[in-house]
Amino acid sequence: MGDYGRDVEFGYFLVPNAGDPLLKTAQAADRLGLDLIGVQDHPYQRRYVDTWTLLSVIAAATERVRVFPDVASLPLRPPAVLAKSAASLDLLSGGRVELGLGAGAFWDAIDAYGGPRRTPKEAIDALEEAVGVIRAIWSGERSLRLDGTHYRLKGAHSGPEPAHPIEIWLGVRGPRALALTGRLADGWLPSSSWAPPESLPAYNARIDEAATAAGRAPRDIRRLYNVNGTITDGRSSGFLNGPAEQWVDELTDVAVAYGMDTFVFWGEGDQDTQLRRFAEEVVPAVRERVRQERSG
Repeated sequence: MGDYGRDVEFGYFLVPNAGDPLLKTAQAADRLGLDLIGVQDHPYQRRYVDTWTLLSVIAAATERVRVFPDVASLPLRPPAVLAKSAASLDLLSGGRVELGLGAGAFWDAIDAYGGPRRTPKEAIDALEEAVGVIRAIWSGERSLRLDGTHYRLKGAHSGPEPAHPIEIWLGVRGPRALALTGRLADGWLPSSSWAPPESLPAYNARIDEAATAAGRAPRDIRRLYNVNGTITDGRSSGFLNGPAEQWVDELTDVAVAYGMDTFVFWGEGDQDTQLRRFAEEVVPAVRERVRQERSG
């Protein structure tokens, strides 16, 4: 399937470098009208502040933008506590939290931080169990029990419940992980660096097949896209590297031909300039072009 017909949304991918003006940039994204701020989660990176701490401070310092980890490193974040953290911040922020979740990468670094080293199969098995744990902790129910290989609940009491139905977006690409996304997740969150547009139909087909088999509508699964590149004043030098008009053409095409509905901008170069140009020159034009193409 090409276009799933979902409303398009736009976000900013914030790299949590301790020396950068992180709050100032987040407040600019909020002021410029973006829908989302995503923060990558690599706790073992010594130059980065902790992602969940940063998301909490951003939520306190902004008014309307939604925040999410892009994506949380599951092996270093126990899912029951992660669920509690997400629900708490959702309550405190007025329902402005979503949850990006990853099975784990950079296993040497995870191991160095005391996390488990998992095989690809174990990582996806653990991810599936974690989704169940997280949803249980958000349920408001008491005496929760889940007996998994990697995660367990033994009579746990959930709560507080989040302020809104938090979505779980999986940043995954393997066949089993894509099937898991179709069966259980609320969204899929790839990056343009490893999932160029020509690869998206095959990935989406696996998600759709699993969703349909599980009795779900493929349209109900959000398709987010971390888009990495540079908005320039010069000529094009490839996908997402060129003037704003090129970005508008390419993101519109990715939306209506390849089914992606949410674009999280990861700009290279001066962040103030890139963020402003994306929000002012690209976002409104893509919204209008998508509307025109769908109505025409």
